[in-house]
Amino acid sequence: MSHLLQLHYVLGQPEVSAAIRQSPEDFRVSEQLSFDPAGEGQHVYLFIEKCDLNTEDLANQLAGFAHVPRVAVGYAGLKDRHAVTRQWFSVDLAGKSEPDWRGLDTDNIEVIETIRHTRKLKRGAIRGNWFQITLSQFSGDPEDLTRRLEYINQHGVPNYFGEQRFGRNDANLKQAEKLIKDESKRVKRHQRGLYLSAVRSYLFNLVLSQRTADHTWNQAIPGDVMMLEGSHSVFKAGVIDDVIVQRVTALDIHPTGPLWGAGGLMTTDDALAVETHIMQSQQAWCELLVSAGLKQERRALRIKVSDLRWEWRGTDVVLEFQLPAGGYATAVLRELVIVSNC
Repeated sequence: MSHLLQLHYVLGQPEVSAAIRQSPEDFRVSEQLSFDPAGEGQHVYLFIEKCDLNTEDLANQLAGFAHVPRVAVGYAGLKDRHAVTRQWFSVDLAGKSEPDWRGLDTDNIEVIETIRHTRKLKRGAIRGNWFQITLSQFSGDPEDLTRRLEYINQHGVPNYFGEQRFGRNDANLKQAEKLIKDESKRVKRHQRGLYLSAVRSYLFNLVLSQRTADHTWNQAIPGDVMMLEGSHSVFKAGVIDDVIVQRVTALDIHPTGPLWGAGGLMTTDDALAVETHIMQSQQAWCELLVSAGLKQERRALRIKVSDLRWEWRGTDVVLEFQLPAGGYATAVLRELVIVSNC
């Protein structure tokens, strides 16, 4: 059973259930770049809609179509396979003629837009993602769902890492356990990175779950380190005065939790006590991350859900919302419904 089922909820476990992803069209995602391409340069940026196809497979197709090595293709983030997703790719065409990208179009691939830029698209270079998710086979009290939606619209949700980070039933964590038992175990670099990332995310989720149980996931407590909305800039809160409280309430700043690695925690006082208590019971994981060369970082405990809308279509509910980079739609859904087909 995944550890995600053990994490605390803001409003308690939902009293309603629904199914998602009955078809790829029930889960739509559109990526928003964090910058505007220059309009010139050796890299062609392609905004592509894909369906029932994972990101890496499409990157390989792009490389083959343009007759370039795979390393010449970049993308900003991984997107779900069983969904309709729009995302950006870059192809380095230095010294090569540009192919007719319309030749890529198939039943599950459509090139929406192309533009030139001077640099390869790097991982993480997105501002956020727009989602449209259909909840079908709804069962329960619609008023409970409405109450939760209205709360989330005002307060956001705990910024839990979702199942994609851990694999089904925490498969990536189970593989990481083997690294602890045998540090000499040979694992491909990419896979090792996935396993270590899962461990780091798991530790963060534990801290966030405790703060959620304490009703402080969206409040500043003594010793907190705060993160500015829309950036990764952090600062120590110091005295929790009216200004800090007001900024937290306005979702301008958010308390943070640790992404574990070498170095001391930035928190002090009450915030440090919570994080230290959790990590003391997770020493083997902590040591694995430090030995792998990861450094201490911070992640917001709360995520703002922007432009949230919902509409009933018969017995289905269609949700639309935007999340900043790093946010998981599943973190929103777990506060709304029990997903019946996962």
